[in-house]
Amino acid sequence: MLRLMAVFFRLGMLNELAYRANFWVQTFESLINAIMVLGAVGVVFSQTNTLGDWMVWELTALCGVYFIMLGGINMILSPSLSQFIDDVRQGTLDFTLTKPEDAQLLVSISRVQMWKLLDVMLGIGVVGYAVRQLGEQISWTDASLFGVSLLLGGIIVYSFWIMLATLAFWFIRVENIFFIFWSMYNAGRWPVTIYPGWLKWILTAIVPIAFAVTVPAEAIAGRLSIDTLWLAVGLAGVLLVASRLCTHHAPTAVAWLSAWAGARPCNSAMMMPAIVQSPAPVVPTTSTSKQGAHKRHPCHACQSSL
Repeated sequence: MLRLMAVFFRLGMLNELAYRANFWVQTFESLINAIMVLGAVGVVFSQTNTLGDWMVWELTALCGVYFIMLGGINMILSPSLSQFIDDVRQGTLDFTLTKPEDAQLLVSISRVQMWKLLDVMLGIGVVGYAVRQLGEQISWTDASLFGVSLLLGGIIVYSFWIMLATLAFWFIRVENIFFIFWSMYNAGRWPVTIYPGWLKWILTAIVPIAFAVTVPAEAIAGRLSIDTLWLAVGLAGVLLVASRLCTHHAPTAVAWLSAWAGARPCNSAMMMPAIVQSPAPVVPTTSTSKQGAHKRHPCHACQSSL
């Protein structure tokens, strides 16, 4: 699996190197995004010392986690699953399903945009700077919990995206659902604990942004409880199994439903297209041709033999 992932990453790097100007465009985009996000944090803490019990450097670490997840999604998940949706729509997914490798793995890493790695590196830098400012408040246990919760958050986001992408087997415009996800993900720049109860429930139970961004930030800030960690472990396991079931059984279910719908008797002329046959051409015949045709097709002999 690692060898296959390395091959796709190498191909993604070669594709990106063909358009090297994209590196500078992505660098400019990442810097602008960082200035906006961190600038908003600076504006808020210029008026107060805490935001929902979050200190300035704790919230800065949360912004770093936000950039890490954003870079990971845009680097691998978003381009690969967009290609998957296009393959389903165009009927070219068979080329992936017939390859002697795991189909879900091939679908997940089919396209890699390497310059989005800049967002990941930016997020790591922001988290590192925030941890340095927090100083002795961060223990090795907190750092270990941060790594575990960050991995769990990545699994949750990956599984959630896979499950959304499999809706392409039933619906045409699945991209609109991803737009809703991005709208919700923008709320992840702030801790979900500051939002009202109904929005907190949406960001936790329906679109699991809280487990992707807030929970790792709580771990690095020493705020993560054991109950929340076990909840993240359970949710990651459930969503990973669900995504596996969706990728393996969704094509079969769609094929079965299509076959069942096609085999049903249709009583409405509006639902069954009429088969119009053009009239057979009238060919003038002679007695000789009739006799030849009679010899070639002795229908009365066939009927008598039956």
